Amino acid sequence: MRTKEWVVRTLGVFVIWLALGSVAVAEQRFEFAPFSIPDSGRIVLPVAQGETLTGVAASVDALTNGSLTVAANDAKFIGELDSTLTLRGVAPYSRIDLIGVGVEELNRVSAENFGGRASALLSGTEGGVVQVLWPQENIDPSATAARVAFGYALRDYRFDHHKAEPLDKSALPTIKLLSDDASATQFDTDLAYLARSVFFARDMSSEPANVIYPQSFVARAKREFKGLKNVSIKVLDEKDIQRLKMGALWGVGKGSSRPPRLLIIEYMAGGNEAPVVLAGKGITFDTGGISIKPNKNMWMMKGDLGGAAVVTGTVLAAARREAPINVVALAALAENMPSGTATRPGDLLSSMSGLTIEISSTDAEGRLVLADAVHYGQINYKPRVLIDVATLTGSVGRALGDEYAGIFGRHDQLIEQLSAASDAAGEGIWRLPLDATHFKQIESKYGDIINGGVGSPGASVGAAFIGSFVKEDQVWAHFDIAGVDFYEEDRPTTPKGYSGWGVRTLDEYLRHAAAAP
Repeated sequence: MRTKEWVVRTLGVFVIWLALGSVAVAEQRFEFAPFSIPDSGRIVLPVAQGETLTGVAASVDALTNGSLTVAANDAKFIGELDSTLTLRGVAPYSRIDLIGVGVEELNRVSAENFGGRASALLSGTEGGVVQVLWPQENIDPSATAARVAFGYALRDYRFDHHKAEPLDKSALPTIKLLSDDASATQFDTDLAYLARSVFFARDMSSEPANVIYPQSFVARAKREFKGLKNVSIKVLDEKDIQRLKMGALWGVGKGSSRPPRLLIIEYMAGGNEAPVVLAGKGITFDTGGISIKPNKNMWMMKGDLGGAAVVTGTVLAAARREAPINVVALAALAENMPSGTATRPGDLLSSMSGLTIEISSTDAEGRLVLADAVHYGQINYKPRVLIDVATLTGSVGRALGDEYAGIFGRHDQLIEQLSAASDAAGEGIWRLPLDATHFKQIESKYGDIINGGVGSPGASVGAAFIGSFVKEDQVWAHFDIAGVDFYEEDRPTTPKGYSGWGVRTLDEYLRHAAAAP
């Protein structure tokens, strides 16, 4: 028998916070309590697929004197996966939301998607409490109530703080999760931090380029990491970049009045072990430079810093939960603008590695900033693993659509580990080819390598360019996220817009990397 004292001690309450400038704005409130079936109010419950209601749905049906069955039959709702039904005024409840969970055992991604669908159904609901029932029926142990809350939070994300009248978040209802899995701590001390880090990545891509540019990206990141343990932040400015002969990064950024930066975030809580280095493309706006893009959809190029936002967010999540690992984020930040000082097609740039680069197109700029970043990461940290993330090519989207990011590399074990991490996180990746032919394609007549204009496959050629700056014995992988960084339609845990894709996958990978001997 649970005493009142036990219930109070096991009740977890958490509010997600989103930093907007110097103001902390309350987001969705979550509470956790032992499982019970409420006798009134607003409830959300999972429904297993079948011709009749079973489990907790059947118990709720009994409390409605069979009205739930009548309503479900009338709507032809049988609990098919991801199907939903909202009912109002079915006594004794003011509102019942049914979410179909199909016939398969629920895993953690299923739990997160359930939470995301609950969030979508409850959008616009105000005040009071909504009770989400999460019984231990046909679920994997990883499919906790904390995962439901995590999915709810991810789907509830909004970017509206530039509006004259943003959503009044204090009016949102409290989401009370009823479950006996005692996962409140998992959410409070871990997944809530991960959600905030995904929000950081989404925010940075969503912000306009007159708000986020290289130096303001640095300032925003510093504010997010302020006060966290085991964190050290360094910034290479334009003088440092030129002094270190980072001609590729400088070549992209020198056409803008806002000079480039290399942001270096070290989180060292893993003892003497060599770190994992994450390098991200951070083009805060991409006009294409002298090879200027057409106007249509150029506005979306404010999100060309997605790779830098993702690697920064990943380290932020690790630092917030105090993970026992050494990991470094390198955000290669530049604004690609046409001007009298901009790099031109046909120019030759000298990279930090010593390789010279012939510029075929100034619109193939992401690989240039990463060339210097990955070289810097190797010589300064001698990483056990190097991973770069970039919105690199349109080709990857044409090849894989918006369901998968492309992954490339020379080391099968790392690719397999990252693929497993992406499956666990619910973010799809697909391996694309990278071999000697792609490196042969980018040989230059006037320099060592050329940055584009060498034909298909474009995504593999882009990967080969970055790989040219990575030692062959360095364990390395390249993510091309250009097809998944922005969604045209809502997803279960991601509203339409910039997705923050990759924070969850890299976070999952780091958890296993930290545990590896």
